[in-house]
Amino acid sequence: MEHSPTWLSASLIYLGAAVLMVPLARLLGLGSILGYLIAGIAIGPFGIALVSNVQDILHFAEFGVVLMLFLVGLELEPKRLWRLRGPIFGWGTAQVGACSAALFLGAVAFGAPWRIALVAALGLALSSTAIALQVMNERRMLPTAAGQAGFSVLLLQDVAAIPMLALIPLLGIASVTAGASDLHWSIDALRIAAVIAAIVLGGRLLVRPALRIVARSKTPEIFTAAALLIVVGIAWLMQWVGLSMALGAFLAGVLLAESEYKHELEADIEPFKGLLLGLFFIAVGMSIDFAVLRQSPMLVAGIVLGFLLVKAVVIYALAKAMGIAYQDRPVFTLMLAQGGEFAFVVFQAAAGAKVFSADVASLLIGAVAISMLASPLLLAAIDRWMLPRFANSNTAKPEELAQQQEAPVIIAGFGRYGQIVGRLLMSQGLTLSVLDHDAQRIETARAFGYRVFYGDASRLDLLRLAGAEQAVVIVVAVDDTEAANTIVDHVRTHFSHLKIVVRVRDLTHAYDMLDRGITDFDRELFEASLKSGRRVLDALGVEAAQAHRAVQSFKDHNEVQVVKSHSVRHDRNELIALAKQSRADLEAQMISDREQRQQLKTHAQNSADAVADSFGLPVSSIKSS
Repeated sequence: MEHSPTWLSASLIYLGAAVLMVPLARLLGLGSILGYLIAGIAIGPFGIALVSNVQDILHFAEFGVVLMLFLVGLELEPKRLWRLRGPIFGWGTAQVGACSAALFLGAVAFGAPWRIALVAALGLALSSTAIALQVMNERRMLPTAAGQAGFSVLLLQDVAAIPMLALIPLLGIASVTAGASDLHWSIDALRIAAVIAAIVLGGRLLVRPALRIVARSKTPEIFTAAALLIVVGIAWLMQWVGLSMALGAFLAGVLLAESEYKHELEADIEPFKGLLLGLFFIAVGMSIDFAVLRQSPMLVAGIVLGFLLVKAVVIYALAKAMGIAYQDRPVFTLMLAQGGEFAFVVFQAAAGAKVFSADVASLLIGAVAISMLASPLLLAAIDRWMLPRFANSNTAKPEELAQQQEAPVIIAGFGRYGQIVGRLLMSQGLTLSVLDHDAQRIETARAFGYRVFYGDASRLDLLRLAGAEQAVVIVVAVDDTEAANTIVDHVRTHFSHLKIVVRVRDLTHAYDMLDRGITDFDRELFEASLKSGRRVLDALGVEAAQAHRAVQSFKDHNEVQVVKSHSVRHDRNELIALAKQSRADLEAQMISDREQRQQLKTHAQNSADAVADSFGLPVSSIKSS
């Protein structure tokens, strides 16, 4: 009996490990990256040894980083990239230069030879583009100031890897002669310039017309193949001239960012990017050489902690100088403090050029891999213990409401909902007493001229100070449903004269209000959803009067059903049965309404025809309205 092909069994192993570990890691709040890394360790040479050809897999999986940079480039139009030139070459250069210098001095201070110290410092100064961009995507950071700054630094690092790799042979024992080196440099420079020019011109003059031709074939799989061909071809060209494949893919993405096929390219590339990026992290986990780490555990721990600490101090100082928000600095710092995948290439090249031994290269590569493994854990720790302390810490809390207020209306919560209600009432000349407990929101509201007081409206003493004993209406517009329920309870107990208007978040919150005898509430998205449905009916050509009746009938029916379902909300079977019956009743009602309208229309037309006939006019010459 023949064995299954190697690629098939390997695919089974990788996919199985990912499907088992990634959901488990996400469930534990550790993130998907750590799940992939643990999966790699488990199936690698130092785990249960299901896979041994780690380097081959790592080289292949690096294509996931290439695809990721291509997609990032698609989001950055050339004009936008040009606006980032300052942060890229300014702050990016500052990060690489400052981190390299600090690490070099630290290594020399601990007795490392200057050649080893220099190469180690250059490699360790780089960060993981794959992990950093994945973190930014998961946290939706890329559009923010911190995300743009981090991306600028990462892009410069990809560029900086090129001169680093060019410098390594000059530091090695087997250096070539100066004349040959000069000639080699000249040929390489011409070849690099030619390839970059070909990518820029080809992206504008050849690729776009080619995509149009492929799109006209109306064959989706061929368009997907064309998208992959573009990325693979550019990556091959960049590798041929010794440049970063990821940098070339990013450049290609930027050139196609203004293309009409931008979204199709994103949709086609995204699934491949996700799978290959996951494979890359699995390969990184497999590449950790635990044999070397076991020989010198304290040295490895010292290297990891040392370079993380040095980079963190430098990057945090840069983040402060760049004006990154106080709350964003911890994540920004850790995102760039870890080692990067290009360090593997730098250290392997250094070992090949005899700058240092293979054991030293394995030691440094292991330290980088451990830092990449530790980063998701550190991010989880930052999320749990540090970020809550950072929240609003750079914004001085306003003084709480201390003086008695007198206004006919109290608004508890001045977010999006409360602001719209408040603006409407103020436009009618009404005086408001507004409470909110978000210091930053209050600062913004006051900057726009709104009189908002700091305080938690769920506190009885602050409700009294806000004027609850003299007011007529209170609008409960806080985001927290528990706080909203507490406010309503206080008002019903201590200020029963107040009329209560509540913004409820969902049906469950509506039931909470009905439990308290409150019927003047509005569901947060209900009215907006009805308006969107009305727009759809208009777009489909439904008559305006008919569309209005349909929306109003649905609204009236739904409001009645909310009250009906309130009594059976704890019985799931009863609730489902009621919902099904409600839907059937609504459909029957709509059919009956349409039939009645048709009968009335027919009756009106018959009456018009009879009138026309009595005057000797042609039948149907009088149209019914």
